[in-house]
Amino acid sequence: MTYLYLAIAIIAEVAATSALKSSEEFTKLFPSLIVIVGYGVAFYFMTLVLRVIPIGITYAVWSGLGIVLVAIVGFFLYKQTPDIPAIVGMGLIVSGVIVINVFSKTISH
Repeated sequence: MTYLYLAIAIIAEVAATSALKSSEEFTKLFPSLIVIVGYGVAFYFMTLVLRVIPIGITYAVWSGLGIVLVAIVGFFLYKQTPDIPAIVGMGLIVSGVIVINVFSKTISH
């Protein structure tokens, strides 16, 4: 269940962060509600994950995958294309998350 909670936290954070642009500095009601509810859901489910996975590992996975997913959403929703260095950097972030999950002894496998 821990990884399901982490996935929910990541998806909620990606939805909230993606809605920030559409909220137009919190002047648009519906996108602003998505931001507020999304971050609330994300942080709630992160607290559940923290019962099992250490905070540093949780945050690394949550933020790393969130960065990549927000970039993908930005590409499709806002036509924001990352350049090659950005793509390489995000690839390194994903590689780091994989290394943590496959090789780290700080999380249970």
